[in-house]
Amino acid sequence: MVEPRYSDALGHGLTDKRIDILRGIGRTGSISQAAREAAVSYKAAWQAIDTLSNLAGVALVERVVGGAGGGGARLTPQGLQLLSLAEELGEARRALHARRDMAGGAGGNGGKAHLGAHALAGLSGLALRTSMRNQLPALVRSLEGSGHVVRVILSLGDGQIAARITRESAQLLGLEPGMAVIALCKATAVRVSRPAESELATLGGNVLQGTVGRLDRSESGDEVSVTLSPGLQLVGFAEAHSGLRARQRVVAWVDEAAVVVALGA
Repeated sequence: MVEPRYSDALGHGLTDKRIDILRGIGRTGSISQAAREAAVSYKAAWQAIDTLSNLAGVALVERVVGGAGGGGARLTPQGLQLLSLAEELGEARRALHARRDMAGGAGGNGGKAHLGAHALAGLSGLALRTSMRNQLPALVRSLEGSGHVVRVILSLGDGQIAARITRESAQLLGLEPGMAVIALCKATAVRVSRPAESELATLGGNVLQGTVGRLDRSESGDEVSVTLSPGLQLVGFAEAHSGLRARQRVVAWVDEAAVVVALGA
């Protein structure tokens, strides 16, 4: 059984809309309603679900089929647990603010309260948020290369992905085999196609196998959510009018230089 990584999923901070969307789904049983309440698109809500599920390592939302309303969504037990932890962290944060305010009104303790406020602000800033939609928990398998560029091989469940970074970056991050990291890449850097059509392997880089989860067709290119073998979701783009369909096997290609290695909050 997979052990949930709740701390990774909460690393973005409690004010993140992703947590708000989970709350909305838990309250309304509807992803579209949760999206409206959070003032984001339906597609953005699904991306929030995928990102948090990737980071937690378990499914947080499941579809409900049928019923008087024609179906909807509900939080899994792990999704409920994540929200419970988020609320506990929120309470702890409010208590810290209250203690700071009380200390600020007590003459000689004002300096300590001021320091506490700055420390809290600094800790909040450590929860990095990024425009990169693909955020995949990984383990460092090995580091290769003896020049200025290091090739970092990362394990993704049953598969792997590689990133090319400078040696200085690898040193500053303190990368070593067995370390838990997050692999980031832009959705626009991921190319998706049918395995039979693909010549992507000849280009080098990462070739990841999976199945089509969701599709958003467009004249400028079909956006595809690819379910990888470990159960992770990777968002990329196929050619317009690709003809891809749900649950079809595909390959996703991403250049190693487009993969960023990050440490968790």
